[in-house]
Amino acid sequence: MSEKVALYVGESLSRYRFPEGHPFSIDRQRAFWNEAVKQGLDKRVSVCPPRHAGHAELRRFHTDEHIERVATGSRLGEGYLDYGDTPAFPGIFEAAAAVGGTALEALERIMAGEALRSFQPVGGLHHARAHAAAGFCVFNDLALVIRSLHEIHGVKRVAYVDIDAHHGDGVFYAFEDDPDVILADIHEDGRFLYPGTGHEHETGTGEAVGTKLNLPLPPGAGNRYFAEAWERALDHLRHYRPEFVVLQCGADSLLGDPLAHLRLTPESHARVARDLRRLAEDTCQGRMMAFGGGGYDLDNLAAGWCAVLGEMVEIG
Repeated sequence: MSEKVALYVGESLSRYRFPEGHPFSIDRQRAFWNEAVKQGLDKRVSVCPPRHAGHAELRRFHTDEHIERVATGSRLGEGYLDYGDTPAFPGIFEAAAAVGGTALEALERIMAGEALRSFQPVGGLHHARAHAAAGFCVFNDLALVIRSLHEIHGVKRVAYVDIDAHHGDGVFYAFEDDPDVILADIHEDGRFLYPGTGHEHETGTGEAVGTKLNLPLPPGAGNRYFAEAWERALDHLRHYRPEFVVLQCGADSLLGDPLAHLRLTPESHARVARDLRRLAEDTCQGRMMAFGGGGYDLDNLAAGWCAVLGEMVEIG
């Protein structure tokens, strides 16, 4: 049913972009929204407003020191929040808090039974660590959702799926030793692309060994390579029968992205969303959240994210 899919867009989310000249300076939300309207997807969802996360909510994953560092950088409006990829600008704290707060708002809506699924195009900031920003990511909305599922909502097994071209290191290492986070991450080989992690031998630590699946693809890999990896990932997820699904569907894995070297088409994104929707219907009472993640070509991200949303509004 269309009212079962909540789509989160709004001005406060569009402010999460960096100064002119930065790869993340483009208006990604507008490009997505224009294509969604063109396809009529806006008529098949409930369009919901963003909200900001409070300090207590951010502390579910982030350290006080990191939160204060971002707040200071936001007030000063200059410098970097990491080693040089993530510049501060006036209002960055509020923009990043909107990404995190909106993710938690969507989660609350799903857990209250007001929606089955959600999509947040400006989100999926998978590089941020608990103590630091990294790779254009300030607060990790995905980790906030996973922590909230475990600690607030009592959901045990969470499937985290990441098809961004870049490895989701901020999520992987945060939950590397957590056997209840069932992770499948398909990305460009870290020997050729930031952040240089996500090797196939990284399968979790301690009691979580085997619950994590990293599947690096060679530069230039297209739909055929991806399909083979995805079948492995889907078998992995089905084996653990998760209770909630979280998808980071970065569009920088599509052919022509200026920051990566994969050659997927939007059909790969549609396939993942379709299979995960069916998995969620089978084991998770339908509960699923998707986040836009990376993507630095406007046409690509519009096509890739609309392919995901188009599958999320379907039933069966």
